[in-house]
Amino acid sequence: MALHAALPALAAALLFGASTPLAKLLVGNVPPLLLAGLLYLGSGLGLGVLWALRRAAWRGPERAAAPTGVPVGVPRRELPWLLAAIAFGGMLGPALLMLGLAQTSAAAASLLLNVEGVLTAVIAWVVFRENADRRIVLGMVAIVAGGVLLAWEPGGAGLSVGAMFILGACLCWAIDNNLTRQVSTHDAVFVAGVKGLAAGACNTALALAGGAALPALPTVGASLLVGFFGYGLSLSLFVVALRGLGTARTGAYFSVAPLFGVLVALTLWPELPGPLFWAAAALMALGVTMHLRERHLHGHSHDTLEHAHPHRHDAHHQHAHDFAFSGDGVHLHRHRHEALTHAHPHYPDIHHRHPHPH
Repeated sequence: MALHAALPALAAALLFGASTPLAKLLVGNVPPLLLAGLLYLGSGLGLGVLWALRRAAWRGPERAAAPTGVPVGVPRRELPWLLAAIAFGGMLGPALLMLGLAQTSAAAASLLLNVEGVLTAVIAWVVFRENADRRIVLGMVAIVAGGVLLAWEPGGAGLSVGAMFILGACLCWAIDNNLTRQVSTHDAVFVAGVKGLAAGACNTALALAGGAALPALPTVGASLLVGFFGYGLSLSLFVVALRGLGTARTGAYFSVAPLFGVLVALTLWPELPGPLFWAAAALMALGVTMHLRERHLHGHSHDTLEHAHPHRHDAHHQHAHDFAFSGDGVHLHRHRHEALTHAHPHYPDIHHRHPHPH
């Protein structure tokens, strides 16, 4: 698998991993549910500003295509997927995580968060029938094993109430990841921004209605900033990765987030890592390498399909335009794929969601 296809997922893992130790710093000063709301509000507000600025500055082909309508938002028939993703991943998941962080050590929380990647892949493989060969499964096992070593505390792995909350958050996010894949063809910043605003407004309102008080302005600002980078930009990159890699592979790359979280924590609080850290890093590197070396090739057929997403003209995009366009570079407009049968290396991206009989 080309490294450029994996970069969005790895970048999403880096941003989210960095947000975990920062959220742990904030959770003592802000009630868990309110902190979840502020983090997602920061995500939604920041992405909303970014989306508006990008639209205002855009000079690409869709500006020329404005008379025929530029695809904005999510079609009505796909709204149930987005609304369900918001409910599980934007409302239930973060609230459960913040409740768990308030009762669990940072190391134990990092250990438990590895369950998200496993549940994401299992749901993708079992429920949505996403293809996975032996190399991908073994790579996922190596990454998760590395995550377990990374946060292992001998004698401290009991399932406390806080641990159950975190496991519940992992299940919610695993469901969210698979639901978000269904709308990943659309603008990633728009999808992530809507999720952030809806989840942030809901959780903040519930927290304030329950008697929580807003913290000092600097704490609010810090929460919004952490939310924008660790949740907003991270989720946008995650949606881009879903578009190009499918759910299970994106979830596997995202599972290295705890490693990035530990590296950020070591930067903030310098100390010499122990042998478990290096063993965990080696296992995660092995798992990522196995995924990067995947080569999935067979003859397959594409049904007729019409949708909109950023693309460049390649083997799957050979269409005419209703506007002046040189044919070079990435651009965005609604386009139609005619039925096609061919063979080439591919992954379960938005153009390759076909069944595999064997």
